[in-house]
Amino acid sequence: MIRQILISAAVIGCTIALWIVFVPSARPMLDRLGVLSLFGIEATAPGPNAADTRRGGAVAVVVEPVTEGRVSDRVAAIGDGRALRTVNVRARVAGEVVEIGIADGTFVEQGSLILRLEDEAQRIAVERARLMLEDARDEAARLVRLETTGAVTEVSRRAADLALRTAELALREAEFALEQRRVLAPISGWAGVLDLAAGDSISAQDMVVTLTDRSQILLDFRVPERVVGQITPGMALEARPLATPGNVLAGQVQAVDNVVDPASRTLRVQGRLANDADKLRAGMAFEVVLRFQGEVLPSVDPLSVQWSADGSYVWVLRDDRAERVPVTIRQRSADAVLVEAALEIGEKVVVEGVQMLRPGAEVRIVAPQAALAGEAAAPL
Repeated sequence: MIRQILISAAVIGCTIALWIVFVPSARPMLDRLGVLSLFGIEATAPGPNAADTRRGGAVAVVVEPVTEGRVSDRVAAIGDGRALRTVNVRARVAGEVVEIGIADGTFVEQGSLILRLEDEAQRIAVERARLMLEDARDEAARLVRLETTGAVTEVSRRAADLALRTAELALREAEFALEQRRVLAPISGWAGVLDLAAGDSISAQDMVVTLTDRSQILLDFRVPERVVGQITPGMALEARPLATPGNVLAGQVQAVDNVVDPASRTLRVQGRLANDADKLRAGMAFEVVLRFQGEVLPSVDPLSVQWSADGSYVWVLRDDRAERVPVTIRQRSADAVLVEAALEIGEKVVVEGVQMLRPGAEVRIVAPQAALAGEAAAPL
């Protein structure tokens, strides 16, 4: 029995020894429990900072100042794209198609001929009106020459002027009727597919073709009402086509609606994207992201944030001594952590050397390399 007790004690002793050697937190824990003092073991093995602590010296630390940062708010929505301008071109009169001036899917300049309807009767009417106008002009000129002889009455002169004016209006009317037989492009843009061919008959207001100016794409999307006061025309936005999510496009807010939808509690917003490469099309779906600047908070180095059973905290240098300050993390990035805490801008927080700190410990600021060297020399 005695042998078994001695063997068990030896095993426990070896286990504790190995724990002390390989677990950094073992010594402080055993020291607080009073186990190390029973065996005459020091809580902290010799090392640069440990020696300073036993002699009442300062702990070497590396510090960084507390800076000012803003919480970044992000709103994402799904929007629909449409062309900057879209025109559905329709025939103004009925007739038979005799000429088509564009090809399917091509770019059309403003004023270009899209199609021409049969117009022989209108051309004849224009020629007749021109003949009538020439006759009226000749009659008016003859009366002007006779007016000096006193052989022309006032009534005759007025009748000639009326006939001339009527002939001019008749010519304009005939030319207008002839022009109606030609369908021209109202804007510059890309033509869709024409479902017409020479010889087809169309009626007035029949669809001919759709022209789209897609040099820019407009985005229609909705945002929650909580950000209504932060959206203004000209604000930057990011858009990702759902078909190619890796393609991030920069755009801007063009217009903001003036009414919040009471059913969805959202506001309609219109954005604008440049389409210089002509890779976007009307009707595409986009993920739209808006970023807003939030409240101002203290910003600390990510290495300074420590954790315990009570939550996260940082070590702050005040009067050359370490003070533990609890923090609440609001936003984290690779370079900084925004926190809610009792910190002042410019205060120094410890980023290296935190392992040896205790509340109220005296510290001395060193360069990063010196602190790393000191920690490397400290035993595990």
